[in-house]
Amino acid sequence: MEHHVVVIGSGPSGLATAAELVARGVPATVLERGAVLGAAWAGRYDALRFNTSRLLSALPGAPFPREYGQFPTRDQYVTYLQEYAARRHVPVETGVEVTGLQAAEDGEGWVVSTDAGERRAQHVVVATGIFHTPALPEWARGHGFGGQVLHATDYRNPAGFTGRRVLVVGAGSTGLEIAHQLATGGAGSVLLSFRTPPNILLRTVGGLPGDLPVPLFLRLPAGLVDRLLLAMQRRVVGDLAPYGLPAPTEGPIAQLRRRGAGTAVVDAEVLDAIRDGSVVVVPAVQSLSAEGARLADGRRVEVDAVVVATGYSTGLEPLCGHLGVLDERGMPLDGTGGEVAPGLRFVGYVYRPGLTGYVGKAARRAAREIAAGRRATVTA
Repeated sequence: MEHHVVVIGSGPSGLATAAELVARGVPATVLERGAVLGAAWAGRYDALRFNTSRLLSALPGAPFPREYGQFPTRDQYVTYLQEYAARRHVPVETGVEVTGLQAAEDGEGWVVSTDAGERRAQHVVVATGIFHTPALPEWARGHGFGGQVLHATDYRNPAGFTGRRVLVVGAGSTGLEIAHQLATGGAGSVLLSFRTPPNILLRTVGGLPGDLPVPLFLRLPAGLVDRLLLAMQRRVVGDLAPYGLPAPTEGPIAQLRRRGAGTAVVDAEVLDAIRDGSVVVVPAVQSLSAEGARLADGRRVEVDAVVVATGYSTGLEPLCGHLGVLDERGMPLDGTGGEVAPGLRFVGYVYRPGLTGYVGKAARRAAREIAAGRRATVTA
């Protein structure tokens, strides 16, 4: 089966790219490995809400409904993506997993291998997202722990943890929120472990979304923005060092560029749970034993379950690591829609605040350049 453009992934990047192509009269098909459109979002934990407001998170020309509130939920966003695709007549094939990608031997486009057979395409846009493959620390692999170890991607809600002692590893937005949910949802005790002191900002400040200044911040020098945000943390969040969370050693932008992670954006009640002892902060985990974990300060803690919220990788190596289009971190050489090989592009692979809103710009770039090349070929 031959397609002019195959888009891999039905998240915001993939759907926005396909929608922009369809609007320009370019045939495109989205392949999604999950059973439903937007499967990656549908699989996140039940209480997930956006860290960025609806104003800065929407795709171009598709504002969120006002009834969604300032910060859309997981289920609202999945509905939003499905309605976006329907309104823009984007063809999506679900339940099709892409297993390989090769340049065609005749030099005409690409061969896309899937579990449903091969596809030929003149252009391929990869849009499976930077939060694709769960990242596990070395100590979480091949351990002898007798309890349950799961990555945050497999966590849904506190229901299965009633009365249990739980260790949450990772103090980003996800780790902090899961720890709070467990502490208020019936867990017997909750420990929160981290390696790098996080930058923490509140989702709302004075009743307004905390991300409203982000468009301005992105136009200012990174060093200045970091100083502003660090000062904001001191004023709004306060000193959490007495509760085990020291001040960060670098600002959010510096952390984002160095580690691909920046700021933990949470609600005030999450920090209240740390201050009142509902969530107890402990040092980094060094290893697991049959009964629990050994911490960096030498202590051993007995727990029944460990939730690992240490982030994700792109997971692109099996698909296209052999093509020479990835850097040492597994990120595309250009993740904003530019061509990295003839007919091959990546959309949505950039670490920045408000990514779900930003990807629309990259999608337009990719679609515009593909459409321009198609017109030139037809004219010739």
